[in-house]
Amino acid sequence: MTQAVPRLVDHLFRHEAGRLSAALVRLLGPANLDLAEDVVQETLCHALEAWKLGRVPDNPAAWLRSAAKNRALDLVRRQRTRMRFAPDLAHAFASEQTLVPAVDAAFSEDALAEEQLRMMFACCDARLAPEAQVALVLKLLCGFGVGELAQAFLCSPVAMEKRLARGKAALRRSGTLAEVPGPQLQRRLEAVLDALYLLFNEGYHGAHAELAVRADLCAEAIRLGRLLAAHEATARPQTFALLALMCLHGARLPGRLDTAGVPIPLEEQDRALWDRALAREGAAWLARAGAEPPTALLLEAAIAAEHCFAPSFAETDWRAIVTLYDALLAQRTSPVVALNRAIALAQIEGPERGLAELRAIEGRERLARYPFYSAALGELLRRAGHRENAAEEFRRAVRLARSSAEKHYFRRKLAEVS
Repeated sequence: MTQAVPRLVDHLFRHEAGRLSAALVRLLGPANLDLAEDVVQETLCHALEAWKLGRVPDNPAAWLRSAAKNRALDLVRRQRTRMRFAPDLAHAFASEQTLVPAVDAAFSEDALAEEQLRMMFACCDARLAPEAQVALVLKLLCGFGVGELAQAFLCSPVAMEKRLARGKAALRRSGTLAEVPGPQLQRRLEAVLDALYLLFNEGYHGAHAELAVRADLCAEAIRLGRLLAAHEATARPQTFALLALMCLHGARLPGRLDTAGVPIPLEEQDRALWDRALAREGAAWLARAGAEPPTALLLEAAIAAEHCFAPSFAETDWRAIVTLYDALLAQRTSPVVALNRAIALAQIEGPERGLAELRAIEGRERLARYPFYSAALGELLRRAGHRENAAEEFRRAVRLARSSAEKHYFRRKLAEVS
């Protein structure tokens, strides 16, 4: 098999698995959720087999949807007298004349968008713990594997399997997917936005063992965010704020890694590589999000915009960024937010002030295993002239690195002061 085909299938699975799952759950009903997942997996395996000699179709995504649709038709024909389908579609499955149009309609572009929204909201059931809600969205709509989810939630694969099983059981018991719009929309929307936030962060600076950045996950989060923003029921300021944040961060992805996949510090990035079209989209979503009240997401997006549109690192408006971080900390006390504020403050008042802020962070013990806390200490110690202390902090960052790319980056910083 050529090397390109597995990469293509992996990319397509990320982008198409959720679309196919949503359409199949719509047809088969939540009671047959596991069966819908099996059909998606069988479709992917069939694609691998059919394309293994490199004979990839001109439109691979359409090929996958057609294959899944045909498998769904065969399944309904075989099981129509024995399975419990979605109540509002059961009558359409009774005859061949109505079956084919019903299945075709479920796989139309408009239906695929609508059903993904319904699936997202169904996953965010109030009877489920927030972690289970988020895990279901990532599993069913974003193609996350159990191992990736376990890594994202810092739990064992066995624990994640149990969490997903409880979530799927709740979906099966529901008998139908949530309506959009529907009751309790606001509360469920917040859970959906949390899921997309986690998905984007896992791609942008997650703990993957080999990759410092996973652009496919970031792109998937942005895709689902656009789905929410395009629907009148979920086109809300908080949706626009999250989409702005993801687009503005995503715009800088092309300049974040060198050719070896090692992170490049912001001050050394080639800004000509940044995706200016995505940055402009982020700015447009930020404008639609409004300014009052300044939610945490809105403030994060505003900080990202300051970085994204600064002409250079030296010309960044650090005072505006510190002011935004102050407002963010007033809303959400977080050691990581305080860490970023301290780094920004050091750009204005010097490394010693930044060091004092880092050491005064409330709850900094929670950063004991976070490599970028040690790296920030190391960088400010280097700038202040304390090279031996800086080297010790960079050694600690190397030990705490979550990926080989991070380890290479911290070793490079260590070499600068050793």
